[in-house]
Amino acid sequence: MKKAKYLFLGLTLVLTMIQCKEQISMAHENTTASERTDELKAPEQQPYYLYVSNLIEALDFIGTPISMADKIKIKEFLTLNDKVNEIQAILQKYTLFNVHINPESRVKVNQGMAKPQLSQGGWKTFLVQVENQAGITAPLTVTSEQAKPVYKVDNTSGANEKITEVKIKDRWLDLSLFTKNPMKETLSGLEVEYFIVQLYSKDQGKRAAKITFSCGRGTQDIGFRSEIDILFQCLPTQKIVFEILDENQKPTTASLIIKDKQGHIYPSQTKRLAPDFYFQPQVYRNHLESINLPKGKYTITYGRGPEYIYKTEDFNVNEKPEQFFKLNLERWIAPANKKWYSGDHHIHAAGCSHYSSPTDGVDPKHMFKHLLGEGVNIGSVLTWGPGYYHQRQFFEGKEHQLSTEENILRYDMEISGFPSGHAGHVVLLRLKDQFYPGTKVIEDWPTYTLPVLRWAKKQGAVTGYAHTGLGLEVVTNKVPNYEMPKFDGIGANEYIVAATHGLVDFISTMDTPPSWELNIWYHMLNNNFRTRISGETDFPCMSDTKVAHGRSYVKLEGELNFDSWVEGLKQGKSYCSEGNSHLFDFKVNDVVLGENGSELKLKSPSKITATVQVSALLDKEKNLKVKPLDTRGEYWLLRPYWNLERSRIGNSRTIPVELIVNGEVVDKKIITADGDLTNISFNTAIMQSSWVAIRIPNSAHTNPIFVMVNNKPIRANKKSAEWCLKAVDVCWDSKKDLMNDKERILAQKDYAHAKKVYQQILNDYK
Repeated sequence: MKKAKYLFLGLTLVLTMIQCKEQISMAHENTTASERTDELKAPEQQPYYLYVSNLIEALDFIGTPISMADKIKIKEFLTLNDKVNEIQAILQKYTLFNVHINPESRVKVNQGMAKPQLSQGGWKTFLVQVENQAGITAPLTVTSEQAKPVYKVDNTSGANEKITEVKIKDRWLDLSLFTKNPMKETLSGLEVEYFIVQLYSKDQGKRAAKITFSCGRGTQDIGFRSEIDILFQCLPTQKIVFEILDENQKPTTASLIIKDKQGHIYPSQTKRLAPDFYFQPQVYRNHLESINLPKGKYTITYGRGPEYIYKTEDFNVNEKPEQFFKLNLERWIAPANKKWYSGDHHIHAAGCSHYSSPTDGVDPKHMFKHLLGEGVNIGSVLTWGPGYYHQRQFFEGKEHQLSTEENILRYDMEISGFPSGHAGHVVLLRLKDQFYPGTKVIEDWPTYTLPVLRWAKKQGAVTGYAHTGLGLEVVTNKVPNYEMPKFDGIGANEYIVAATHGLVDFISTMDTPPSWELNIWYHMLNNNFRTRISGETDFPCMSDTKVAHGRSYVKLEGELNFDSWVEGLKQGKSYCSEGNSHLFDFKVNDVVLGENGSELKLKSPSKITATVQVSALLDKEKNLKVKPLDTRGEYWLLRPYWNLERSRIGNSRTIPVELIVNGEVVDKKIITADGDLTNISFNTAIMQSSWVAIRIPNSAHTNPIFVMVNNKPIRANKKSAEWCLKAVDVCWDSKKDLMNDKERILAQKDYAHAKKVYQQILNDYK
């Protein structure tokens, strides 16, 4: 009995010690974040600094930055040694969950220092700090019974399993980790790193949730320590109705960027649904549409594209269930009043930056709202490879029914993601039929661009090449130049051939560096080819900031409609611009741009007078985010490629307006970019047949007027003809292996024709 008694006491003591040890361990895990920060094993400094830099970048991208004061401190610490602990201490303020992974890969979690406060109907962003003692690189997952459906399996019948959803009354939460670049889905193996978690509440008031972290099966620690119960305070939101009026006090649509005093953007970017896009800070709202916001102080920046003045105002959201906020838009210029209508002929509703199913993309009503919000008159949404099978349902061969008198939407095609894409992406406007003869799927289409252009031309389409500069890269900002690009991209590569067959109406500019785009165009104009240029965006691929960053402004005499606008583009009755500068009513002598082939006939060499109305608007202070062209370094290779800020002269508010003859600047006038309209006149001698245009460097460019002396063709520069002849061979060497065997034989004939044309032009110089 004594032995049994002592054995029992011994076992009790051992169990008590184990229990105490367990309680001590649990107590340690439940200490506050501030107490644990100094106890974390210091990670390797260099990789930790990199991960923190990525974290700050990601928080800025999704519109939920840390405070400016903390950001400045962290960026300063990142330049110094041995500041890991200081950075960790700052980031703890934003950390809601501290996850600990022990050497056996067991996951534990405790609550961080961030206040567990959410907003009804909105997303809130927090940090997850992970101490990874195991050094594992598995995915980190977070779940909650209050966020996702729970299912039970019933196989008692012995037959098929029956799976039913367990009804949970208090499912009020949604949550997810932000794992897009520069963040990752998996752990890095670093001792300490961070994840971004986003939480959404559909309710207001106090709400509790059980949050569980895991790194895969078997990683949960004993005692349910991979779970944590958190009580959230979910603040109510108020409905903010926007009264949006244009310059004539008529209801309209505007672009809105809403931030709280910490700089967080509303609605939360990463969880938006169309027509609000997660990759943009702005949203678009019509007159009397609304946004729900929690109580607090906000700023709103609003406008409607580059023709409007963007304003920023403060406003408070109080406890009233519905509040009205009036926005009066103000124009600085109205080109449409002068019958110049803006358009972006290269917009996509699927692919690239679009939503979780980019092959489906978004509907016409969503794209139309973006056109309205940027104040663009014409928007051509192009169906292309990634969205072809879904988006082609919206093609009608006419203006979309959503169109209005001032804003027109139409669906057409870009031959991109098709077999001919290697030779250049082709934009087809004003199509009647979108199905190439004899094809059922994309893979059946031609393997070079000329057959596609011929097919489109037969149905009266207006044709051109997209994002011209891709494959035509040069290492200089000068135009014209005589570098020979590789012709190995998807821009206006096969244009060098197709133009000799009369198949190209325009090439697109404003989404690649100007010297890449303009160089080939200048060389072709120098040899009497009369292709026009246009402005485009290629939204949201080459740029996803907004539609119509690059625009074409077309002069129309009658009412605005898509067919007339595209015809004006074809005839060159247009200029391209990013909207901050304008070149109206360009004339040479009495010949108006775009009329009668834009051709002035002279019997002999003589002086000409070129006139244009110019208006441009720069802020009084320099925009330091846009690097000037006159600074050392290849800043011309940085976005935005076309921006009026790059024309600014020094610290002034002045810009140059240049007269271009055969690609060379022959005269220049300086104006103040204060929004006023200025009449400019140039006089110059024309000694031989030439092309004449006006440009504001890196901001706006007219199409040319052709001055024909004694009915001679333009032969402006022998070196341009030599460049074009050589370019045909370079293009052929780059593209031939990507054509199928049958079409390669046909293409060889097309290329041979182009070489013959350029050789004949070159012979004219002898």
